[in-house]
Amino acid sequence: MLCILASNMEKIISEYRYNLKNVELILHEFWKIVEPYAVITFSGDMGAGKTTFIHKLCTYLKVEDTVSSPTFALINEYHFNKEGKDALIYHMDWYRLKSEEEAITSGIEDCLLQAIKHKMYCFIEWPEKAAGLLRAPYIKLSIDTLSETERAMKVILISA
Repeated sequence: MLCILASNMEKIISEYRYNLKNVELILHEFWKIVEPYAVITFSGDMGAGKTTFIHKLCTYLKVEDTVSSPTFALINEYHFNKEGKDALIYHMDWYRLKSEEEAITSGIEDCLLQAIKHKMYCFIEWPEKAAGLLRAPYIKLSIDTLSETERAMKVILISA
């Protein structure tokens, strides 16, 4: 009997070039594309602007809480008003994770499951540190540094 395992499919659904100082110009179109997905991952080199982009996106969404890097806390929780209801964003930074097991014991897997189940959001920096916890469909953002202030971003749909 031949058994074929299905792997995740990647499809680029949008690409942007932007300046870190005026990233707000792309946020409306960007959010329309990614809003249906609970999990949005952010990949790029150190200093590529992952946290900066998330901060600007949270400002665009009118997040009520202080947005900061969760590098040491691993998970920050933010609230915003979505169509008259309280919506939740878990902002995660997996940079310091040593294994998927550590991610699970830190409560990350629970946050991912809650976000999917309750139509909340997880914004994840450094997703490659515990990629086995991610379940399709989700959005993968790949940010490349073009210059000190210029960036290129690919918005990739990961599907089953």
